[in-house]
Amino acid sequence: MREPRLAFGPDLVKLIAEIDEFKGRWEALKTLSPDRLSALRKVATIESVGASTRIEGAKLSDAEVEDLLSRAISVKAFKTRDEQEVAGYAEAMDLVFEAHADMRLTENHIRQLHKTLLRHSDRDERHRGSYKSLSNNVVAFDVEGQEIDVVFETTSPFDTPREMEALVAWTRKALDEEALHPLLIIAVFVATFLAIHPFQDGNGRLSRVLTTLLLLRAGYAYVPYASLERVIEENKELYYKALRRTQTTLKSETPDWELWIGFFLHCLKRQKDGLSARLDRERISQDSEADLPELSLQVLKALQTNERLTIAQLAPITGANRNTLKVRLRELVAEGRVRQHGKARATWYSL
Repeated sequence: MREPRLAFGPDLVKLIAEIDEFKGRWEALKTLSPDRLSALRKVATIESVGASTRIEGAKLSDAEVEDLLSRAISVKAFKTRDEQEVAGYAEAMDLVFEAHADMRLTENHIRQLHKTLLRHSDRDERHRGSYKSLSNNVVAFDVEGQEIDVVFETTSPFDTPREMEALVAWTRKALDEEALHPLLIIAVFVATFLAIHPFQDGNGRLSRVLTTLLLLRAGYAYVPYASLERVIEENKELYYKALRRTQTTLKSETPDWELWIGFFLHCLKRQKDGLSARLDRERISQDSEADLPELSLQVLKALQTNERLTIAQLAPITGANRNTLKVRLRELVAEGRVRQHGKARATWYSL
């Protein structure tokens, strides 16, 4: 792998400094109760799973993702490919969150995460965790689904093992030696990984899982509490434009890194800005709970422990009658503290 030559103006240097300042303040910022932090992380995970799979064409909304993960993970009952992809992404993210300290960037760990990502996809069973054996160029399709053009030519199956070995070796060496700022190293890794496109399928989703892994290992401990994938989804057109601009120059003597790295850093800034705003709202909400009725506090506590509850389930937990519960739940829904799902007898509630 050619050593990237990176030179940037003051704007990108300022972005890195701002992101690192938030990273340094994170321990002091996360003053919310453990229950509220847990709820914040759950929301971010649902947003990440939904957004990352939708970037690749899935159609499930965040509400549908939340419902699927709350009811189906335990029974492994996935009816569609969209559901399979959502379940796999959620499990890969859980693995990264729980084991990132022990998951140094290696080809084996990359393959392991790819296996987890496609664990529930029947169509992908033969190539889970294995580098591609067929060409998988990025192509454009017409409205009838017919291929009309090659947008980007990825690495050939023959060259993929060699290029992946070189990419992983360069990334580890650069991180260990602190040759560049870690955010720049991660940006270079992601763009190069997607240019190689090492697996037959799942490369886009896996690149975002690996981004989270590398950020956590670089000390950006706030990442699980805010969805970077959601930011990318909201800027999907620019994401592909920046990525292609850089990737089409990678084999030249002077690759153009500026647009991609600028996009990547701006996404990280939006991620931390969004988290900072949510923390402020949560602090205000936490402070205002002191004025809530005791029953409302009991309901919130029950929903922090249980992902979804009906009135029939809340009644024995709180010891309140259903009519009083309905009144308190209406108040909590109106205040935005609780979300109502379904109608009539099928109604249930979540934070």
